[in-house]
Amino acid sequence: MALIEIERPTAAHAVMEDVCDTITRRAQSGSVGTCPVELTDAFVSLSASQSCGKCVPCRVGLAQMRNLVEAILDGRANKRDVDVLERTARNAYLSADCAIGYEAGAMVLRAVKGFRDDFVSHATQGRCTAGPRNAVPCRAACPAHVDIPGYVALVHAGRYDDAVRLIRKDNPFPLACGLICEHPCELACRRGVVDDAINIRALKRYAVDNAPEMFELDADGGPIALSAPFHYPATGKRVAVIGGGPAGLTAAYYLALMGHSPVIFEQREHLGGMMRYGIPAYRFPRAELECEVDWIVSQGIELRMGTTVPNDVTLGELRHDFDAVYIAIGAHNEKTLGIEGENAEGVLSAVEMLRAIGDGFMHDFAGQRIVVVGGGNVAMDVARTSLRLGAASVTVAYRRRIEDMTAQREEIEGAIAEGCEIMELAAPLRVLEESGCVTGLEVQPQVIGKFDRGRPKPVKADKPPQAIECDRVLMAVGQAVGASELGADELPVEWGQVVTGPFGQVEGMDGVFCGGDCESGPATVIRAIAAGKAAARNIDEFLGFNHVIEQDVEIPAPRAADRMPCGRSNTTERSAEVRRRDFAMMECGLSDQEASQESDRCLRCDKFGLGAFCGGREFSW
Repeated sequence: MALIEIERPTAAHAVMEDVCDTITRRAQSGSVGTCPVELTDAFVSLSASQSCGKCVPCRVGLAQMRNLVEAILDGRANKRDVDVLERTARNAYLSADCAIGYEAGAMVLRAVKGFRDDFVSHATQGRCTAGPRNAVPCRAACPAHVDIPGYVALVHAGRYDDAVRLIRKDNPFPLACGLICEHPCELACRRGVVDDAINIRALKRYAVDNAPEMFELDADGGPIALSAPFHYPATGKRVAVIGGGPAGLTAAYYLALMGHSPVIFEQREHLGGMMRYGIPAYRFPRAELECEVDWIVSQGIELRMGTTVPNDVTLGELRHDFDAVYIAIGAHNEKTLGIEGENAEGVLSAVEMLRAIGDGFMHDFAGQRIVVVGGGNVAMDVARTSLRLGAASVTVAYRRRIEDMTAQREEIEGAIAEGCEIMELAAPLRVLEESGCVTGLEVQPQVIGKFDRGRPKPVKADKPPQAIECDRVLMAVGQAVGASELGADELPVEWGQVVTGPFGQVEGMDGVFCGGDCESGPATVIRAIAAGKAAARNIDEFLGFNHVIEQDVEIPAPRAADRMPCGRSNTTERSAEVRRRDFAMMECGLSDQEASQESDRCLRCDKFGLGAFCGGREFSW
């Protein structure tokens, strides 16, 4: 009998693995500015190279799709060829024997359907419909379009005041976004092609931490001279802003810089919206939030606190008394599951709980067993907050798997590290109660099933229901928009959200604009900021002006930096055993050494690559 030789990886295997890793990094670095037809061509070529050749739809179909896409790219095709490409892709999807063929066909089919105009334009005119897309990836991925390479370069140069000033050209909340932004910019960072995305959010926080004078006020409550941005002369126009959250404050800030007189109508005692009433202090300390908000207000914003629409003032009165109105009421209403026992004593909505904390009221959970229902960031927030309020145990019940949770990975990992148990594949059935008080939560075990809207859908498992004993149930199943509460019957509302035109204007209501969560549905802070920025621009245009917010900071010239792969510097957190006992800031910022190294990793895409042509840095808006 012949001996069996032990196989060992060869140099060729190592090279192939390195090539695959590089392809993966490039794909994960985002596709901002990428031509969809060229991307499809690269995908089809890669898929064709993987074909084993056993089935015709894969062996012949993928090769034919590759030839068609290349002909379309070269301008050697016509509209009919685009139709042929679509039919070929569909045939491969329906008849290929394995995933190499049918998944390739499915992807090309999606591309042709999603970008048909681009395919036709390439076939007939030899170019994309919108011409070259040369945006800087990280800046294009940021909803507020902040000049990220610019302030990263300023951080590396030690010009922290200028870095904050540059951020404020597009985003008046540099500190907030340095602490709580979900940093979509990092997903598009081209540094990921080399090693890993730059820690952009941490560098933003570092800039703010090292430029404290940017948030100081003088004895009269106004900004110190060095931090005051440029204001246009007064226009005499008054704008009513309903809501003092990130969208409303951002719109009011830029309207004030443009010379208008914004007045914020806020129903609660404090400004900040969900930044105060939805984000716990251990993530965003209240003193820092108030400091940033006070600085924004000091730029010329009038406040009407404790004022509700329509109880204290109606939308009609605001339209009569002001030249324009901006609705930015957010999404502060809680959603319910409609299950039995949901109204029992001891059931509390996450929105209600965090709102109370925002106003300074702390629930006493000492020694109590808490069950949190939900799998988003809010669920993680209330779970971790419950521990800090003295809970003996916290269990998060979620009907899907942990990997399907919408919460950020770091939030999930942080909750687990602090002692929260996550019970996955557990769908709530009913709240158990005795004499009207909560005694537990009954859940139905689930089994993961087929994909639905991008995630696998859970289905009922062939197992009996389970009871989780507890003293309180916290419902964190989503937020709702209370747009109908404004009391304006003529306000167009669908699914609880205000319907607007492409520029945020409310159809049929001249001079009324809307943005943020009440228009888009619950979203992130940075998207609310972007909505407020766009609203200020569009309201200014509506009022008959064309004020320009300009950049007044000189960006350091790029240099020949070390391009060798380098690890990413991540922020750390205080010990889980310590931080779970208080509401102090849990995250530790970058050290001077880490910030210097991290900012030096920037490839300066604003000067090299796509940004070097049309579409790089925008100096004004």
